[in-house]
Amino acid sequence: AAGATIINTGIGWHEARIPTIATSVPRAAFAWVTKKLMGKVSIPVITSNRINTPEVAEEVLADGCADMVSMARPFLADPHFVAKAAAGQGNTITPCIACNQACLDHTFGGKISSCLVNPRACYETELPITKTDAAKRVAVIGAGPAGLSAAMTAAQVGHDVTLFDQAKKIGGQLNMAKQVPGKEEFWGLVDWFETMITETGVTTKLGQRVSAGDLTEFDAVVVATGVTPRDPEIPGQDSDKVCGYIDVLQGRVTAGDNVVVIGAGGIGFDVSEFLVHSNAATLETPDLTHWLKEWGVGDPEEIRGGLMAEGPQPAAPARNVTLLQRKAERPGKRLGKTTGWIHRSTLKMKGVKMIGGVNYEEITEEGLRV
Repeated sequence: AAGATIINTGIGWHEARIPTIATSVPRAAFAWVTKKLMGKVSIPVITSNRINTPEVAEEVLADGCADMVSMARPFLADPHFVAKAAAGQGNTITPCIACNQACLDHTFGGKISSCLVNPRACYETELPITKTDAAKRVAVIGAGPAGLSAAMTAAQVGHDVTLFDQAKKIGGQLNMAKQVPGKEEFWGLVDWFETMITETGVTTKLGQRVSAGDLTEFDAVVVATGVTPRDPEIPGQDSDKVCGYIDVLQGRVTAGDNVVVIGAGGIGFDVSEFLVHSNAATLETPDLTHWLKEWGVGDPEEIRGGLMAEGPQPAAPARNVTLLQRKAERPGKRLGKTTGWIHRSTLKMKGVKMIGGVNYEEITEEGLRV
């Protein structure tokens, strides 16, 4: 018989300049569009776009948005997704954070696709996890994403692992990243690490510094203590008006109304995003209705193409932000191939001035002289 037996939907395309699958897109953000097909065709309808947990998938189906859901990136993040969901172990599923950094960015760059939260994806034969017959006592220093992953993997192969960190909670700089609006998925990633550290039997010793003397009884030590911010060496940078991104994202410092961000790499963009919003991100944000309005997305039944004539309607920025960099190139040029344009567009909509080719002369009471 002629005709289709099922309809699979995907929303948007790059030319539309509306983000549809990136981290900043709310979960199941376009399921309501697929719902408009339900009852109007006699064959099953599948919905997709930013559905990354069994719970979200079940909600989409329960709301009558589709007969089925489709996923791709979540299976790179965790190839055991379906088996874990069927067994009621959804909390152990490695969450896809929709970053695109190792999957789509690699694809468009001619590299092997993998996954930022599952670096074994597409490298399973090169990075096998094989049970050891010679268990060791292993110390891992640093409970950021690298240390957590190392501790979990060592425990999975059969080692006795102790994880140390001077902070009182795990996560490292993930705990700062999750404060940035648009990176709400990082909340779930930290929760997953919490679950898996317990599941794999890793012993944690938090809130204490470790010396060499504390490690003498271990057979192996993994150092995963992270990075320290680079010193820009600008005269006057010790002024009370100057603070680091860590202080801002951890809430130890509240920025004023007019802010200059020095450095337009990934951290510079994240800090700028944080500063133009009134509140830090939470697990419950972003609100879908607000997000659709910010990007100028309308009802395709009422507006052909689904784009509002008035365009994006972002909320007013919380601060005036200027983002500077030394390199004489477009700010954000080195961000991800599939997401850099989203970060630039977001800041542009919020009125952030982005300037490259800047020489930092001096910081005075009046501000930064360039």
